[in-house]
Amino acid sequence: MQWYIDVLKKYAVFSGRARRKEYWMFVLFSTIVSIILSIIDRVIGTDFGSGNTSSGILSSIYGVAVLLPSIGVAIRRMHDTNRSGWWILINLIPCVGFIWFIVLAAQEGNAGDNQYGPDPKAAERFGGPGTAGPAEPGYPTV
Repeated sequence: MQWYIDVLKKYAVFSGRARRKEYWMFVLFSTIVSIILSIIDRVIGTDFGSGNTSSGILSSIYGVAVLLPSIGVAIRRMHDTNRSGWWILINLIPCVGFIWFIVLAAQEGNAGDNQYGPDPKAAERFGGPGTAGPAEPGYPTV
Protein backbone atom coordinates (compact mmCIF):
# COMPACT_ATOMS: atom_id res chain seq x y z
CA MET A 1 0.00 0.00 0.00
CA GLN A 2 2.95 2.32 0.70
CA TRP A 3 4.04 2.05 -2.94
CA TYR A 4 0.58 3.11 -4.14
CA ILE A 5 0.46 6.11 -1.83
CA ASP A 6 3.98 7.18 -2.82
CA VAL A 7 2.94 7.26 -6.49
CA LEU A 8 -0.10 9.36 -5.61
CA LYS A 9 2.13 11.77 -3.66
CA LYS A 10 4.19 12.22 -6.84
CA TYR A 11 0.95 13.16 -8.62
CA ALA A 12 2.44 14.89 -11.66
CA VAL A 13 6.13 14.04 -11.39
CA PHE A 14 7.40 12.92 -14.77
CA SER A 15 11.13 13.11 -14.04
CA GLY A 16 13.25 10.59 -12.19
CA ARG A 17 12.98 6.84 -12.08
CA ALA A 18 10.49 4.29 -10.73
CA ARG A 19 11.58 0.77 -9.96
CA ARG A 20 9.59 -2.26 -11.05
CA LYS A 21 8.04 -2.86 -7.65
CA GLU A 22 6.75 0.72 -7.43
CA TYR A 23 5.15 0.50 -10.88
CA TRP A 24 3.59 -2.94 -10.54
CA MET A 25 2.30 -2.38 -7.00
CA PHE A 26 0.61 0.81 -8.22
CA VAL A 27 -0.94 -1.12 -11.13
CA LEU A 28 -2.10 -3.89 -8.77
CA PHE A 29 -3.72 -1.59 -6.20
CA SER A 30 -5.22 0.61 -8.91
CA THR A 31 -6.79 -2.43 -10.57
CA ILE A 32 -8.18 -3.68 -7.26
CA VAL A 33 -9.68 -0.26 -6.46
CA SER A 34 -11.19 -0.06 -9.98
CA ILE A 35 -12.83 -3.47 -9.60
CA ILE A 36 -14.22 -2.61 -6.16
CA LEU A 37 -15.60 0.73 -7.41
CA SER A 38 -17.18 -0.97 -10.42
CA ILE A 39 -18.94 -3.42 -8.11
CA ILE A 40 -20.13 -0.57 -5.89
CA ASP A 41 -21.38 1.29 -8.97
CA ARG A 42 -23.39 -1.78 -9.97
CA VAL A 43 -24.82 -2.28 -6.48
CA ILE A 44 -25.94 1.32 -5.95
CA GLY A 45 -27.09 1.73 -9.54
CA THR A 46 -24.71 4.44 -10.70
CA ASP A 47 -23.33 2.51 -13.68
CA PHE A 48 -23.84 3.79 -17.21
CA GLY A 49 -25.88 1.32 -19.23
CA SER A 50 -26.68 -2.31 -18.75
CA GLY A 51 -23.74 -3.98 -20.53
CA ASN A 52 -21.02 -5.96 -18.80
CA THR A 53 -18.37 -3.46 -19.89
CA SER A 54 -20.12 -0.35 -18.66
CA SER A 55 -18.47 1.78 -16.02
CA GLY A 56 -20.10 4.00 -13.46
CA ILE A 57 -19.77 7.36 -11.82
CA LEU A 58 -17.40 6.25 -9.04
CA SER A 59 -15.10 4.27 -11.29
CA SER A 60 -15.03 7.11 -13.83
CA ILE A 61 -14.09 9.65 -11.17
CA TYR A 62 -11.36 7.32 -9.93
CA GLY A 63 -10.07 6.81 -13.47
CA VAL A 64 -9.76 10.54 -14.02
CA ALA A 65 -8.16 11.02 -10.59
CA VAL A 66 -5.38 8.49 -11.20
CA LEU A 67 -4.77 9.38 -14.85
CA LEU A 68 -1.81 11.70 -14.20
CA PRO A 69 -0.20 9.48 -11.54
CA SER A 70 -0.52 6.51 -13.92
CA ILE A 71 1.16 8.38 -16.74
CA GLY A 72 3.82 9.72 -14.39
CA VAL A 73 4.76 6.34 -12.93
CA ALA A 74 4.81 4.76 -16.41
CA ILE A 75 7.17 7.48 -17.67
CA ARG A 76 9.41 7.08 -14.61
CA ARG A 77 9.39 3.30 -15.18
CA MET A 78 10.63 3.81 -18.74
CA HIS A 79 13.31 6.15 -17.37
CA ASP A 80 14.50 3.37 -15.04
CA THR A 81 15.11 1.17 -18.08
CA ASN A 82 17.04 4.06 -19.69
CA ARG A 83 14.30 4.82 -22.23
CA SER A 84 12.53 8.07 -22.97
CA GLY A 85 9.11 8.57 -21.44
CA TRP A 86 7.72 8.78 -24.96
CA TRP A 87 7.94 4.96 -25.07
CA ILE A 88 4.59 4.82 -23.22
CA LEU A 89 3.00 5.83 -26.52
CA ILE A 90 3.81 2.34 -27.77
CA ASN A 91 0.50 1.41 -26.12
CA LEU A 92 -1.24 3.11 -29.04
CA ILE A 93 -0.14 0.39 -31.47
CA PRO A 94 -3.11 -1.99 -31.82
CA CYS A 95 -2.71 -5.50 -30.38
CA VAL A 96 1.07 -5.65 -29.93
CA GLY A 97 1.67 -2.23 -28.32
CA PHE A 98 0.23 -3.18 -24.95
CA ILE A 99 2.19 -6.45 -24.86
CA TRP A 100 5.39 -4.65 -25.87
CA PHE A 101 4.90 -2.10 -23.10
CA ILE A 102 4.38 -4.86 -20.51
CA VAL A 103 7.68 -6.42 -21.60
CA LEU A 104 9.46 -3.07 -21.31
CA ALA A 105 7.92 -2.32 -17.90
CA ALA A 106 8.85 -5.78 -16.60
CA GLN A 107 12.54 -5.41 -17.45
CA GLU A 108 15.12 -4.84 -14.74
CA GLY A 109 16.10 -1.20 -14.35
CA ASN A 110 19.62 -0.04 -15.12
CA ALA A 111 21.98 -0.50 -12.20
CA GLY A 112 23.59 2.76 -11.18
CA ASP A 113 22.76 6.28 -12.28
CA ASN A 114 21.56 7.03 -15.79
CA GLN A 115 20.60 10.21 -17.64
CA TYR A 116 17.21 10.29 -15.87
CA GLY A 117 18.50 10.22 -12.31
CA PRO A 118 19.96 8.06 -9.55
CA ASP A 119 19.18 4.38 -9.23
CA PRO A 120 16.07 4.00 -7.00
CA LYS A 121 17.20 0.52 -6.04
CA ALA A 122 20.78 1.53 -5.15
CA ALA A 123 20.23 1.31 -1.38
CA GLU A 124 19.14 -2.31 -1.70
CA ARG A 125 21.86 -3.21 -4.17
CA PHE A 126 24.79 -1.53 -2.47
CA GLY A 127 23.54 -0.54 1.00
CA GLY A 128 22.71 3.03 1.89
CA PRO A 129 25.23 5.49 3.23
CA GLY A 130 25.88 4.91 6.92
CA THR A 131 23.95 1.63 7.04
CA ALA A 132 25.34 -1.69 8.12
CA GLY A 133 23.67 -3.60 5.30
CA PRO A 134 21.10 -3.33 2.57
CA ALA A 135 17.88 -1.40 3.12
CA GLU A 136 14.81 -3.22 4.31
CA PRO A 137 13.32 -5.00 1.27
CA GLY A 138 9.86 -3.97 0.19
CA TYR A 139 9.95 -0.37 1.37
CA PRO A 140 10.58 2.57 -0.95
CA THR A 141 14.09 3.92 -0.63
CA VAL A 142 13.46 7.01 -2.73
